[in-house]
Amino acid sequence: MYAGGFLGSGIALLALMYLMSGIRVTALAPGQGPGQIPGQVPSGGSGLAAEQRIQELGRQLAEAHAQQNQRLLAGSLVALAVMAGLSLLLGRLLAGRVLRPLRLITAATRRISAENLDQRLAVAGPVDEVKELADTVDGLLERLEASFVAQRRFVGNASHELRTPLATMRASLDVAVAKPGAAAQTVALADRLRTELDRVDHLLDGFLVLARAQHGAPADRTPVSLGGLVREALAARAADVAARALGVEDEVRADAWTAGSAALLSRMVENVVDNAILHNEEGGWIRIRTEETAARVRLVVETGGRVLDQERVDRLTRPFERLGADRTGPEGSSGLGLSIVAAIVTAHGGRLALLARPAGGLRVAVTLPSVAPPPAMPSSMAKHPVAMASAALSSAAGPEGRSR
Repeated sequence: MYAGGFLGSGIALLALMYLMSGIRVTALAPGQGPGQIPGQVPSGGSGLAAEQRIQELGRQLAEAHAQQNQRLLAGSLVALAVMAGLSLLLGRLLAGRVLRPLRLITAATRRISAENLDQRLAVAGPVDEVKELADTVDGLLERLEASFVAQRRFVGNASHELRTPLATMRASLDVAVAKPGAAAQTVALADRLRTELDRVDHLLDGFLVLARAQHGAPADRTPVSLGGLVREALAARAADVAARALGVEDEVRADAWTAGSAALLSRMVENVVDNAILHNEEGGWIRIRTEETAARVRLVVETGGRVLDQERVDRLTRPFERLGADRTGPEGSSGLGLSIVAAIVTAHGGRLALLARPAGGLRVAVTLPSVAPPPAMPSSMAKHPVAMASAALSSAAGPEGRSR
């Protein structure tokens, strides 16, 4: 735009100069020579020769003037072309200088997410349109931060406060059932209510974990063995694996270490394993492996089953999002499992990827930053108790549930 404006104004200026250069200020009257008085007729042949000479000089002056105009026009066009090219460079430099604060604002805004809403642009400089824009964005971030903090505080406080009436209700049921001569219907009703109370308690526990994970980076960061957490989760669920006759392919590396909250990371692994067990087909299979690179560790859990829609799989990180009727029954999850996993992974600077396998089933990949194992706990953990628990898992699962 700058170069176009410069080029247009240059063309207009050049046209005006060319038109003005063609105006003749004085002109020689026909039949009038130098030194003649108007109305006087020259005598003799000398007057005729002088007039012809004057006309010849006039033609020569006109040709010289035309040539001069052509040279002026050509030089002006060349100068205009050169200056048009320079105007492109100058316009780019000026645009870059003017838009540099906007680029800084854009880059800073992209770095701000729900986990670091406390950051501000804090653009310094004169009070102009750019400064007003930055201050407006800072005000918006401040309101967003207050809204997020209020939401998380409400979820945490509400979940905590609801535990007291749940405990009271559970104690009342126990007292009613323990009374002598309690009717069979009362006992059956108490069992059903206990089941529902357990589900509500599990849901509140998920809310608390989700609120804590969404609060930001955990303060209690310590080195954690990702492979050890996986083996512990598998050992604790050996009975569930055996009950559904699931085959487990165990490729877990014990030297996969990351840094973070041990409680949150343990909950993350448990949710991923629970998801693989609960939402699997009877007699299906689970493939679990850990991978480690120079900067990252990865936990990959794959399951078989029916073919899933990738668009619906992408929404599983939202709270209460489920896939079909198999996730809505009384034995299904609360719909918070993978949303808790996503929040914990984000809080630890990692990445969660959910992929619907073309052959059927789901692939869950958790990528976290890797750290070196602490000196007191070497990377080789072949004698770790969770390794023996994993072996017990394979035995308990039967011939179809052993690791292949």
